[in-house]
Amino acid sequence: MHRKLFKWTYFYLVSGMFIPFNIIMLPLIKLLYATGLNSYVGLILGYVFYGLPANVFLTVGYLHSVPRELEESAVIDGATVWQTFWRVIFPLMKPINATITIFTMLNAWNDFMLPMLLIRDKSLMTLPLIQYAFQGQYNTDYGLAFASYLMALLPAVIFFLFAQRWIVSGLVSGAVKS
Repeated sequence: MHRKLFKWTYFYLVSGMFIPFNIIMLPLIKLLYATGLNSYVGLILGYVFYGLPANVFLTVGYLHSVPRELEESAVIDGATVWQTFWRVIFPLMKPINATITIFTMLNAWNDFMLPMLLIRDKSLMTLPLIQYAFQGQYNTDYGLAFASYLMALLPAVIFFLFAQRWIVSGLVSGAVKS
């Protein structure tokens, strides 16, 4: 029963990956405006719900690579289900959590379409929307535009360099069969 429910829930969540943003864009914007969430809160909710299918897909795929013997040995040692998860499984999930964090951060950092459709207040505009102002209909200030692009790139690069060690450790964790 639980396995069947898990499979159904998994396929339901992952099926969201097959729906392009262009299809759900207008209903999502109408819903967020109707509920008064045309601010950062609505933007965050949009990123969470649209990024959830890919994150679930990556996490479940990674958890299938964790040996079941680790869970069984924790149960034999007397650990509860929650203790097994928090003390055995969750520490092993650092690489996939870092990967998901990087993908989600880069998606939110570089997104242009959702903030452009959702945010109307100039004081709430995100960095890509502000950078869009450097491109006029008849002229573009390339010096200012490229300086802002470089400044916008720095936090993403620094964040990636900080989280890189967990990704690399996750890539080589299953490289050698023991």
